[in-house]
Amino acid sequence: MKKYFTHILTTTRTLLDGLRVTAPHLRKGHAARTPMGVAEDNYFAQANLAVTVQYPAEQIPVPDHGRYRLDMEADDCIVCDKCARICPVDCIAIEGIKAAEEIGTTSDGTKKRLHLPVFDIDMAKCCFCGLCTTVCPTECLTMTKVYDFSEYDRSLFNYQYAQMTPEEADLKRAEAAAATAAKAQAKAAESAVQATDLPSTDAPASDAPKPAGPRKIIIKKKEG
Repeated sequence: MKKYFTHILTTTRTLLDGLRVTAPHLRKGHAARTPMGVAEDNYFAQANLAVTVQYPAEQIPVPDHGRYRLDMEADDCIVCDKCARICPVDCIAIEGIKAAEEIGTTSDGTKKRLHLPVFDIDMAKCCFCGLCTTVCPTECLTMTKVYDFSEYDRSLFNYQYAQMTPEEADLKRAEAAAATAAKAQAKAAESAVQATDLPSTDAPASDAPKPAGPRKIIIKKKEG
């Protein structure tokens, strides 16, 4: 019985110690916190205000160089495939089709030589390492400040950035295949013409010069 009341006394004393710490904050915490980033000079001046902000109506600003959801500008992509090759979790799927005509330049003046039928990023696999944004030569891949992008369906995390329809992609593939075949045919015809213009090196056997044999040296002895 003594042990029972001892536990009650210990519990009461513990509650009072906790209230002694939190009571001053409850008296001062009647004002709301102003959402600001941790880099602000007066960030810690709000220590005595309300502990939380009214999320999602109020959100704390994120750092400028944070690693959050990826975004991609398809018009600036040159389909170099560096982002897909460096990705440690293979969350980027990319496909390129060789262009048979001029398709323009990127915003920094880089010429585009490949069509982009497929550029998918599966953010459910992304580990937010930022390597893809580092190796991108045209900086078309960036990490945005969007960090809350939860979904009910996992397939919705697969973001598709390509602007070509499947029909347009099939047409460009056919054009690329036809252009490749035409170049191969032209190269074969040029090789055949060059082979015809070269002089023949096959001479008749009778007209071929005979190799000179070893010369005989005759030495005569003097008489007497």
